[in-house]
Amino acid sequence: MLTSFEERLATSYDSLSARLREAGDYIAANPLDTATRSLRAVADHSGLAPATFTRLAKALDYQNFEELRESMRKRLERRHSSFADRAGALQVESDTEGRSLVARSRDACVANIDGLVDALDTSRFEEIAKYLHEARRVVVLGGLGSTAIAEYAAYMGNFLGDAWTPAGRMGGSIGSAVTDLDSRDALFVITKPPFSTTSIRAAEFAHTRGAFVLVVTDTHTCPALRHASARVVVPTDSPNFFSSYVATMFFVETLMAMVAKRAGPAATERIADIETANLALGEVIGL
Repeated sequence: MLTSFEERLATSYDSLSARLREAGDYIAANPLDTATRSLRAVADHSGLAPATFTRLAKALDYQNFEELRESMRKRLERRHSSFADRAGALQVESDTEGRSLVARSRDACVANIDGLVDALDTSRFEEIAKYLHEARRVVVLGGLGSTAIAEYAAYMGNFLGDAWTPAGRMGGSIGSAVTDLDSRDALFVITKPPFSTTSIRAAEFAHTRGAFVLVVTDTHTCPALRHASARVVVPTDSPNFFSSYVATMFFVETLMAMVAKRAGPAATERIADIETANLALGEVIGL
């Protein structure tokens, strides 16, 4: 069940007309204005007709624009700027309204997690976990800043079974990791702006092979979403110059817990065997 505006927009974006996309882009970029101003004011400010926003609401399965506007009250305003611009702003800013950077970072992280939970309910988590648990193979891919999170997901998954594989690790061929994917398999992609072209192409490749494709990103304009079987748009607001990965980590760890819950005694035995092997090989001092 799609609950957030960005989730709904991400799912329908490619099928919308150019004018409806324009309206969707405006709302996604101006959630605070949308939530607090009248339809007429939003239309005047955007340069679009009020009827365009009404049609968009219907296209995204809202009863009317008022229901869409109500959903935006739960969303934080998102403003995109380059990493360099944001780093420069950090270097010259003073504490905002007496609140330290530590306090603002904490608040942003909590708000991001709360926003994700509001948008993606337990049933969605469970549905995705079911697909990953039942897949013959799960290939996890994340380029650039998402690489470490993807490898962490694959690392946890490999404790549950040998079906979990990180793609492109330590310079390995991504092609070799995805070439045998079919309808029995899954590709788990994490990608955020600036998007890794390899991640986008891998999602398309896996989709054409019939694999289940899970895409985790932070914007409805992510090119990989058109190839996704399941889409998760994660809030990443932060006073830092870089997008926050806290909510993404929350999603990954919660999802893996749900997969582990389904894994059964065989996974428990495998984890015990891995822990024993780690000790025997001297990889760890103790558990």
